[in-house]
Amino acid sequence: MANIEPIRTEEEYEHALARIYELFHAALGTPEGDELEILVDLVERYEDKHYPIDPPSAEEAIEFHIDQTGQAPRVLAPRSEKPEKVS
Repeated sequence: MANIEPIRTEEEYEHALARIYELFHAALGTPEGDELEILVDLVERYEDKHYPIDPPSAEEAIEFHIDQTGQAPRVLAPRSEKPEKVS
């Protein structure tokens, strides 16, 4: 296993991503699998610090859910409304 150190620069980050790509199919419990696991943890930590992703707004979350499930927006209409009659 390579000498693994914290990721501090963009160059180190890019290098870690390239190494992860090389190790992507490494078996768990092998030296390569251990290296992959450690690198993924380090990359996640670097990304959390340098590329944070804010949680979605309620509207964005609803739109995402509709998009992912293929449901029509009318599914989210209040229950007090009568559903439209489909001919």
